[in-house]
Amino acid sequence: MIKCKNVNKSFGNHQVVKDFNLAIKEGEVFGLLGPNGAGKTTTISMMTSQIYPTSGEISINGLNIVQNQLEVKKAVGIVPQDIALYPMLSAIDNLTFFGELYGIKGKKAKEKVNQLLHLVGLADRAKEPIKNYSGGMKRRINIAAALLHDPLVVFMDEPTVGIDPQSRNQIFELVNMLKENGMTIIYTTHYMEEATKLCDRVAIIDDGKIISLGTVEELVAQVHGGVIELSTVNSTEADFIEEGLKTRSFCKNIRRTGTHFELVVEDMNDNVAKLLEWFKSSQFEATITNIMNPSLETLFLYKTGKKLRD
Repeated sequence: MIKCKNVNKSFGNHQVVKDFNLAIKEGEVFGLLGPNGAGKTTTISMMTSQIYPTSGEISINGLNIVQNQLEVKKAVGIVPQDIALYPMLSAIDNLTFFGELYGIKGKKAKEKVNQLLHLVGLADRAKEPIKNYSGGMKRRINIAAALLHDPLVVFMDEPTVGIDPQSRNQIFELVNMLKENGMTIIYTTHYMEEATKLCDRVAIIDDGKIISLGTVEELVAQVHGGVIELSTVNSTEADFIEEGLKTRSFCKNIRRTGTHFELVVEDMNDNVAKLLEWFKSSQFEATITNIMNPSLETLFLYKTGKKLRD
């Protein structure tokens, strides 16, 4: 369905996407997971023919995005991170307007708009101006607008940013309904729980590169251990602890913020005991505040030394 081959993108001297290779299957929900600034939005902008790669090739359903711009734009639906709606117009008027841009008019437009309003659960609020909608309602209409022309693939760029948990769950349900109908969905997020719930496969991106790719289960299996969080009483003791941790082979990654540490470790149970024994023998006033089992979050920390939401 979608293929990226040796894709690079630079803005001036700043390279945003680096040697990006990816193949996405028809009918799957594919997650692009990474922190803000990782290159997710730039990647989607290239895949949807809004901008072009500096080098490399991208194709959708066999269509090169540069050579077949019009056909590609007909084949894709885009749900941008920013709300792309007219606030003074109603949901019906917004969708009717966007439908006309795709050449959908008259009876066909009325039927399609009505169908989508029911799909996103907003038929009963359809005549109200968008300005009266909650953030979650606006995002659902944003999704409806991307589906007007029956695209082959839908790109959703951080579709749950800034909304409440109930609205987020409603969008999850909508994504799952589209998946059940065979829609191919590319879903970008920096929330690991979203990728875990929704995606068939995930590419974890950092600094414009894919650092891990696979199902959630395959990715989590790469982490042989977990994360231990600990805190100490002052910066002087934290300095001693940091130096000591660097000499311990079971610490695969150390992240320090003031007097707080996050350690990626192997063989969790044995090494928790070793840490506690070391604190006691060294008379450190450090305490373990949290233990995290293997997850996409711990994998990202393991690979990069950073958190997904940094």
